[in-house]
Amino acid sequence: MKRRTLPAATALAATAALLLTACGSGDDKSNNNDKIAGADAGSSPTSASPSASASKAAGRPKIEMPSDLSYTFEWPATSDAAKDAVLSDSEQSIKAVDLAIVHQNALDKPYLYYYEGEAAAGTQKFIQNYVDHKASITGAYRFYDPQVAVAKDGTASLSYCEDQGKAYVKYLATNKIKKTEVTAKSYVVYHTSLKKNSKGVWVIQKIISQSGSAECQP
Repeated sequence: MKRRTLPAATALAATAALLLTACGSGDDKSNNNDKIAGADAGSSPTSASPSASASKAAGRPKIEMPSDLSYTFEWPATSDAAKDAVLSDSEQSIKAVDLAIVHQNALDKPYLYYYEGEAAAGTQKFIQNYVDHKASITGAYRFYDPQVAVAKDGTASLSYCEDQGKAYVKYLATNKIKKTEVTAKSYVVYHTSLKKNSKGVWVIQKIISQSGSAECQP
């Protein structure tokens, strides 16, 4: 995924919903990127997505975000059980990566529950970049315009937008928040490939993101 900018960092296209870029100064989040994400002071998490019930099944990790991070998922139920499950697990996967940044742990178990292979490797590097810079995130995140498709072979694709306009990096040593202006780069599009595992969980295999996406801008 992309988010606010911090000193140089490394992120991969495999970094699901979570590559780092600056709010207003990000780059493509395809295979490589030198960015870190952050957020702006926010309130308690909010969501309009079909996530709650599914997150309790299959031994899914409990993900509780700190009070200075808030989330709005504007991807309501589709009336299709498989698509709703993809949206639900994807919502949790996004939060899980952010939680790893908050925990300053590039091998945090919650996010590894939702990421495999290339996506897991890229996400680990993404999180480690924050750890190396002793940086975390704070603020409000908004996700919208989901496009989901589920195949009969147990695979799926999900594309969606992220508004990073109120997301910033927080430096832990000084507790200073680095705020950036909102520009076209504050809007990011993500394309993820998922697979349903033996537990019935939709895990992310690959992810590509790009900032400044025209389709995501208001």
